[in-house]
Amino acid sequence: MSLLALHQAVVQRGKRVILDHLDLTLEAGELVALVGPNGSGKTTALRALLGLMPLASGTAMIGGADVRTLGPITRARQVAYLPQSRPMAWAISVQDAVALGRFAHGGASHRPNTEDQAAVDQAIFACDLETLKDRAVTGLSGGELARVHMARALAANAPALLADEPTAALDPLHQWQVMQVLAQQASVGGGVMVVVHDLALAAGVCSRIVLIKDGKVLANGSPQDVLTPDNIAAAYGVRAHWHQDSQGRHLIMGAALG
Repeated sequence: MSLLALHQAVVQRGKRVILDHLDLTLEAGELVALVGPNGSGKTTALRALLGLMPLASGTAMIGGADVRTLGPITRARQVAYLPQSRPMAWAISVQDAVALGRFAHGGASHRPNTEDQAAVDQAIFACDLETLKDRAVTGLSGGELARVHMARALAANAPALLADEPTAALDPLHQWQVMQVLAQQASVGGGVMVVVHDLALAAGVCSRIVLIKDGKVLANGSPQDVLTPDNIAAAYGVRAHWHQDSQGRHLIMGAALG
């Protein structure tokens, strides 16, 4: 049984079809990247999986149950969600912001218990925030704040984690570190689905890639099977190739097709 699944999902806004009979699954132990051009339906697919986007037809399943039958607390215990827009309006500490990830377990509404604090401490360590944990979130840089939100999602300790562009605003080192944290989540049995725009980063870390264009799955499989020169040209209109060296195979992006 999949942790999360969309079956023949259709999402419409007026007459515009955003998702066109889309099939999508997330299994335990996977780190799956959703890639595709802007406006292809990646964020909509995540929101549909969570039941935050109504379907015109098709089904969204969490743990084998129709998402429409699940209450918000049940969903939050099954899936942690890191949305693309993540404003923080109050000057709470980094540690308190990360503790919000324990809300579904009661940790944000009372004094954290031992399990809550252990989850928060582990997430802070994983996201390299130990020296910032007492700082106010309103005084952080964009990249630092992105890592706080990632830690908040990790602190939930949910079986599945959906992250929409978690590496945006991060420098290359922290981009790689965040993806390694997500890979670690998958390696211990969690299911992780992430929207990313850096194809080379996705190819180097993710176990499976789903390439979406115009609300449909263009390709689904291993990085080398999905990120072919033909698929990248069809989706993005740019040239690409794989380069082999002593460190392995690497995806190299080229110029726009003329």
